[in-house]
Amino acid sequence: MGSVNVSAGSSLTGGLQKLLDSEAIEPGSMPSYELCKVIYTEHPLGQKMVDSPIVMAQSQPRRITVAKAPEEVAKAFLAEWETMGVDEIIANTMGISRMYGIATLAAGSEKVPSSRPFDMDKLATHDLFFNVFDPLNTAGSLVINQVPTAPDFNKPPPGGVRAGGQVFHGSRCRVVMNERPIYISYTHSAFGFVGRSVYQRALFPLKSFIQSMIADDMVVTKLGLLIAKQKMPGAVVDFAMEKIAALKRWLLKEAHTGQVLSIDPDEDIETLNMQNVDGAGKYARTNIIKNIATSGDMPAFFLENETMVEGFGEGTEDAKNIARYIDSIRRKMQRLYSFMDAFVQYRAWTPDFFNRLQRVDPDTYSGRTYQDVFLEWRSSFQAEWPSMLIEPESEKIKVEETKLEAVVAMLQTLMEELDPNNKLRLIQWGFDNLNESKRLFPYAYQLDVDELEPFLEQAQKLREQQAAEARAPVGGGGGKGNGAGGEKVGPLARKLGRFGG
Repeated sequence: MGSVNVSAGSSLTGGLQKLLDSEAIEPGSMPSYELCKVIYTEHPLGQKMVDSPIVMAQSQPRRITVAKAPEEVAKAFLAEWETMGVDEIIANTMGISRMYGIATLAAGSEKVPSSRPFDMDKLATHDLFFNVFDPLNTAGSLVINQVPTAPDFNKPPPGGVRAGGQVFHGSRCRVVMNERPIYISYTHSAFGFVGRSVYQRALFPLKSFIQSMIADDMVVTKLGLLIAKQKMPGAVVDFAMEKIAALKRWLLKEAHTGQVLSIDPDEDIETLNMQNVDGAGKYARTNIIKNIATSGDMPAFFLENETMVEGFGEGTEDAKNIARYIDSIRRKMQRLYSFMDAFVQYRAWTPDFFNRLQRVDPDTYSGRTYQDVFLEWRSSFQAEWPSMLIEPESEKIKVEETKLEAVVAMLQTLMEELDPNNKLRLIQWGFDNLNESKRLFPYAYQLDVDELEPFLEQAQKLREQQAAEARAPVGGGGGKGNGAGGEKVGPLARKLGRFGG
């Protein structure tokens, strides 16, 4: 079962030939470490199965915000992130884990032995490097404990890993498994009781896909074949008649568009009839790709290499399914991102960087220590993935209009109930939110808070006076509505008073 006979005209070489010649590959066969490497490096779909979901998951950068910090803090983080090439490091780690079933990301420095944890406050002075270990590098240290009552049962060892005879402290490495480990289920490609390769369930259809490639090669080779139905010579064939027949075949081979070739009425020339090949071949190839995608628990879109008709902005069911799959990949990558976020923060937000901010913004940071500010930045640090379903511009404008209506409603509701100081804060909050609506208001409005404060106080006095006049008996005297105690009130204060403030 599963054997393949390859003709001499369609032979393959290298690792793929070994894959074809392996009669032991049947549905449910488990790939070895070497076979996983061959599939990734030589199979047409090997790299796609491993890397395509990761590439799409990282196609949109995360939105980095540090709420209690100026914009320069987030910019410094992003600059250091790019300098360290973190996206590529994470993609490599995830790819190795999908290829073999397990991978390890380890941080190193020549100044600190690998068996000791880092002093994070001194990371900016170290020349860090990050290595990704495959199962062969860590063989023996990641077999995973199979004692059901042990604290680390079916979990990576908390004490760290060993690679190349060197121990890496647990705080300096992260172990990533593709799928969860199964009790006493040994994974040959990962050398342990760990996760499984993305190729494991898809091994047999991956072998069938190579058969379809051989069939394509045979079809393409025969497409240019011409069949000449020539009049057969008599029983006695002499040398001259053989020469004439050979000449006819040569003329047929050399003839091209624009020329005229004459044949006998009883003769005929046609191509090889392959009208049934297209339907059967396409049907088989499509089913093989779908079987591979199903076995790898991924949408066939990643393997078919075809453009979506509607695209992600239309919100079709196919787009939603792909978006949900990408979200699941991003969740699996989160442990690596959190691990690398800490390294980037300590290298980007250094004491020198804090001192520069103190000089630029002394009102905010003068008198504060670096440690307190750094902890404040870390606690307010947020990184969010944008949605894969990109909304049309019209929908985004509707969202902005809804936000605008909510801001106006908040102002109208609270202005009458607040004191002048809180009213000033509320107005500032309203303008801050309006300035965020770049689609409705492309240019920000700078509110002069110091100039507005006296008008708010006058408006408050006007409201108090109007309330007192409303309670006073008819003909009770008093001012003429210019303000409390007869004080003159400006037109802006009167408008604010009518608005409720």
